[in-house]
Amino acid sequence: MTQKDLLSITEEFDSPVYVYDADKIISQYQRLTNAFKVNELRIHYAVKALSNISVLKLLNLLGCGLDTVSVQEVRLGLKAGVDPSKIIYTPNGVSLEEIEEVVKLGAQINIDNLSVLEQFGSRHPEIPVCIRINPHVMAGGNSKISVGHIDSKFGISIHQMPHLLRIVENTGMHINGIHMHTGSDILDIGVFLYASEILFEAARNFKELEFIDFGSGFKVPYREGDIETDIEDLGAQLTEKFEKFCKEYGRELALAFEPGKYLVSESGKFLAKVNVIKQTTSTVFAGIDTGFNHLIRPMFYGSHHEITNISNPEAKPRFYSVVGYICETDTFGNNRRIAEIREGDILSFSNAGAYCFSMASNFNSRYRPAEVMWYNGKAHLIRERETFEDLTRHQIEINFETSPKELVDKE
Repeated sequence: MTQKDLLSITEEFDSPVYVYDADKIISQYQRLTNAFKVNELRIHYAVKALSNISVLKLLNLLGCGLDTVSVQEVRLGLKAGVDPSKIIYTPNGVSLEEIEEVVKLGAQINIDNLSVLEQFGSRHPEIPVCIRINPHVMAGGNSKISVGHIDSKFGISIHQMPHLLRIVENTGMHINGIHMHTGSDILDIGVFLYASEILFEAARNFKELEFIDFGSGFKVPYREGDIETDIEDLGAQLTEKFEKFCKEYGRELALAFEPGKYLVSESGKFLAKVNVIKQTTSTVFAGIDTGFNHLIRPMFYGSHHEITNISNPEAKPRFYSVVGYICETDTFGNNRRIAEIREGDILSFSNAGAYCFSMASNFNSRYRPAEVMWYNGKAHLIRERETFEDLTRHQIEINFETSPKELVDKE
């Protein structure tokens, strides 16, 4: 997918617009599956990263399952044709009623709370469940995406294992999987391997396991020369540890992962048009036709997205602060060195495949953009741009029969 292709997409579908390269999703999936040489490997794509049905259908064709966190994501997966047996459901803080609703849909249940585990086991001891363990390992790109530490709301503390085992014994429930997820953007595979030893030790307490799920958190590069998780090295080392554990356990288990960002982040480009160039006493601003209502990650996580001027790529670079049209702090990048920007140029944001559209909103009553998939050398519209009718579709107007003067008089 070339810059010329991207420009043609903005001409056909307007801007702003999200574009996903199917070939990149496919190659990332193949790289991941090639890295782990085990008897059975299960890859469950984290739907929350990018939940468009066409993306789910593509991954399903590759043989990928789904990692879901809501009953709605489970239903999206089923609508995309994914077999319910290949969907794992790992909620946090949801009602028992929602979990039971997912049970009826046939997905694998993964429970991360002792109270819910006891309630579920008492009511449905015949249904196998996976247990999410908190290994108390601090890992991830920053505190907002580190979820395996001692203060995290996620998972059952490894120190609560005696209580957990008591619940399992008292309810007679069946544990068929054990799971952890320490965080996102993990650089040090040593930390990952250390946490895996904790999970292996916990797994020895359960005799009916079918799989061990190591979550994900693999880091992708955000700029040229950026560090990323060495999947091949991790694959070689973890495969060796896993096979050793399986021999000690007495039978072959499945090795599972739940990548989201790793599979789709680099496939995505977010394209926006420059509305204004504003020179101030200290800065040159490039104001674009979007804001954090469409791409909140830089403001929310401090994440970096490379910004390229695809309309004028050979021009002399200058420094710009790229900002949006939202009436609050809305900066995508400060003092970025970008080929000279003119009003009307199209800027391309990299790594826009994960947690971009899925975290978009209608803040300022703006429409959410279209989504396009580049597949087999062609642009395919996979979500229409919203309209004013979409903004008002579910609103119900009150028929105020009282005049403004009468309302004031009542007070």
